[in-house]
Amino acid sequence: MDQRKKYILMAVAGIFVVLASYFLFEHFMYVQTENAQVDAHSVLLSAKVPGYILEVKAQQGDRVQKDQVLVQIDDRDYKSLLESAQSELLSLQARRQDAEKNFRRIKDLYASSVVSQQQYDTAFANYNEVKAKYDSAAARVAQAQLNLESTQLKAPSDGVIARTSAEIGQLAGAGTPLVGFVSSSSRWVTANFKETEIADVKIGNEVDLDVDAVPGTFKGKVASISSATGATFTLLPPDNATGNFTKVVQRVPVKIIFNELSAADIDRLHAGLSVVVKVHIH
Repeated sequence: MDQRKKYILMAVAGIFVVLASYFLFEHFMYVQTENAQVDAHSVLLSAKVPGYILEVKAQQGDRVQKDQVLVQIDDRDYKSLLESAQSELLSLQARRQDAEKNFRRIKDLYASSVVSQQQYDTAFANYNEVKAKYDSAAARVAQAQLNLESTQLKAPSDGVIARTSAEIGQLAGAGTPLVGFVSSSSRWVTANFKETEIADVKIGNEVDLDVDAVPGTFKGKVASISSATGATFTLLPPDNATGNFTKVVQRVPVKIIFNELSAADIDRLHAGLSVVVKVHIH
């Protein structure tokens, strides 16, 4: 019986030594954090001009191409404004040409001392006035054209519709968020390391990335280390000057890029997914 207890104690001691060796190895070879997530180029697309929504051409989960129309806003008012501005520009174009011809004729006559200084100044002032009106009308046409184009909310790049809040008949104001868009161009990981661990993390270090929702381990490397802690740019940063100070271990954001990602990998790596990050420090 004593011999059996001895073997059990030896086995337990062996397991303890193995575990202790493993954790010591992990401690000296890696820096690890679970405070990390997948990031992507994501944006809330907003209406640039106000108007009623006539058509919603993309729904949540749809894959879209660059410049594909996602939402169509009623453009009838903007077409009328463009046509009015173009008509005014056309009228001023004829007046500008006449004023320019007259000024050149007066200029030649003035050079030959046929007309007076006053006649020359009057022709020059008239030409400048008509030209200024023409330039102003041309700017209004350009703005009207831009407003008309803005009635179509388009995808800024290839990507996926993550959320839509646009409904047919809805009055969309300028700046109203209508579509949540996530680009398919790239993915990276933002890991928040404790300030006590960041000294061992260097740009270029190899990284093992385990995404909770995706099986397998991805490889990456440290691309950049933020020059400020995560609390620095919060809406209400801590004010330690008040005297009510409690020391809190700060977190420093670290950007990690994937070594290689296929199109299928990008599709699986949804923005916001949790990641376990292990940085090789030796």
